[in-house]
Amino acid sequence: MTPTMGCSDAEVVERVRSGDTASYEILMRRYNQRLFRVARAIVGVDADAEDAVQNAYIQAYLHLDQFRGEAAFSTWLTRIAIRQALAIRRRDSERGGAVEANPMREQTARENPEDSAMQKEIGALIERAVERLPDPYRIVFVMREIENLSTAETAESLEISEENVKVRLHRSRAMLRRDLYEHAGSALSRAYAFDGKRCDRIVASVLNRLGST
Repeated sequence: MTPTMGCSDAEVVERVRSGDTASYEILMRRYNQRLFRVARAIVGVDADAEDAVQNAYIQAYLHLDQFRGEAAFSTWLTRIAIRQALAIRRRDSERGGAVEANPMREQTARENPEDSAMQKEIGALIERAVERLPDPYRIVFVMREIENLSTAETAESLEISEENVKVRLHRSRAMLRRDLYEHAGSALSRAYAFDGKRCDRIVASVLNRLGST
């Protein structure tokens, strides 16, 4: 572990602002899983979620000067990822739901070992049940129950009230309870599998794009 690994987000941000671009990888590895899960809850497709996460990191890097510390860096970054995911969903909706042909995406889908793992046992059942939730309830459920964010951070990230978060979470649980929620237990953490290979792929792609800016 390098000394930077033990630094707070604010300390790493300052290092990056001072020209230590390599330290940005620390932040990406800290928040890859959270951003992927949040984006996946919005766009519904792994490849689009990865695109949203990468775009979020690029936008955050280019606008680090706008981070004032008024909210936690993780919250600020999550907001950016949400906006990027919503933009991708709008784009796909305007295209009639068609996904743009992209050989790299198709190759990623074929080579992704977690895709087959997600279809096993209760993890796949959870994903399908969660994906059937209406959009406002799905993202709150993912952030609170799968990613384990606090009510306050979920509210701040989505720019809604804490009471609204509580209501949406309560309703999402009610929708899931009859056929799934009471039996899910610890299996929730297995939904939207995110392993080291996906993390490495996102980090490598972002660093490559930053190198070309």
